[in-house]
Amino acid sequence: MREDVLTLYELNNMVRSVLEGTLRDSYWVQAELSEVNPNRNGHCYVEFVQKAKRGNQFVAKARGNIWANVYAFLAPYFEQATGQRFAAGLKVLVNVQVTFHEVYGLSLNVLDIDPTYTLGDMARKRKEILDQLEAEGVLNMNKEVPMPVLPQRVAVISAPTAAGYGDFCNQLKNNPQGYVFYPKLFPAVMQGAQTESSIIQALDAVAAEMDHFDVVVIIRGGGAVADLASFDTYPLAVNVAQFPLPIITGIGHERDDTVLDLVANTRVKTPTAAAEFLIGRLDETSSELEELAQVLVSCVQQQLSDERMRLQQLAAGLPVAYARRRADEELMLDRFAHRMAVAAAGGVERRKHEIQLLEQRIGFQVPLRVKKEKSRLQLLSQRIEDNSPERLLARGYSITLKNGKAVTKASQVKKGDLLVTRLSDGNVESKVL
Repeated sequence: MREDVLTLYELNNMVRSVLEGTLRDSYWVQAELSEVNPNRNGHCYVEFVQKAKRGNQFVAKARGNIWANVYAFLAPYFEQATGQRFAAGLKVLVNVQVTFHEVYGLSLNVLDIDPTYTLGDMARKRKEILDQLEAEGVLNMNKEVPMPVLPQRVAVISAPTAAGYGDFCNQLKNNPQGYVFYPKLFPAVMQGAQTESSIIQALDAVAAEMDHFDVVVIIRGGGAVADLASFDTYPLAVNVAQFPLPIITGIGHERDDTVLDLVANTRVKTPTAAAEFLIGRLDETSSELEELAQVLVSCVQQQLSDERMRLQQLAAGLPVAYARRRADEELMLDRFAHRMAVAAAGGVERRKHEIQLLEQRIGFQVPLRVKKEKSRLQLLSQRIEDNSPERLLARGYSITLKNGKAVTKASQVKKGDLLVTRLSDGNVESKVL
């Protein structure tokens, strides 16, 4: 038998010894999570992959472990910092220890994570979606759909059992002015992997009976912040952007706008705020109607006064035989004035008549209001774009990293430290002398 033959264990043990004697204690690694599997013991097993720059072909893959003592604080920290659950599909920057086991082979033990890297990737993806929608000419299509003067027929996309849906309906039903609304629920899943397809199906159902509705409201009361990533997808955004009815979103979050919020006609914070927006729209209609009614009464009275004076001037030059005719004409004018005043007052007192009259007389004001709101939303979109990470780097700002973490004070570095300065077009490595 050959003397240089090794057992498999001996070979693997040799590999382990070489790796442990050659590699550093840890490395910062950029990768994508293709699998994330927590178990009941608190450990989490992941698979890291790297894809080719073009296409989805894997160019590298490695198994990873996040032991329970690390995963217990790493997962909540990551979710709080990014608003995104630690899950497959994310790009991450992790600090890992390379290990090799004679039985289980090569694996990467995760020691730490830098959530700012994931935040930057999420922002980049959102920007790519918005840029694609703009290139296709559909980004602002829903914003340009006129908001109805009387948005009373409301298609509601929500989870049927959500507290936010109940709050929305109660707010509409119990409004102080007594306006009548006609909401209809189109149920959808509002969190998790089915969110995108479920909302798109609900929009298709609304479109099938579009003539029965004035506006669409997409609401989600509460829920995990991490589930907001479901509203940052291109298929959902392109469906909302091109929908022929104005869409109001009230997804129940305040910190950031999702892509869905940015393409919708109107964005409010909560389901209750969505109901208040609709009620406020009818309040504006009622106020404008009352003003028009007052103007109408004033104009009629002025016209009658002018006509009375004209008749008096004509009567002064007529024979006495025509005096009775003049009196009859004045009486007719008085009766006409009385009928007009009663009709106008009755129109103001009856809410339904006010709304119908407004539809006929103030339609010309709607385009001006829509144009004003469109300009305001465009300014907000520009402000968001101007504060994106890529734009800040392009202006000349940079980020200096030490061991993968941002340096904010000179006291954090010492002689011999290796630093990486991140610029808009790449990184610069330097050493502190």
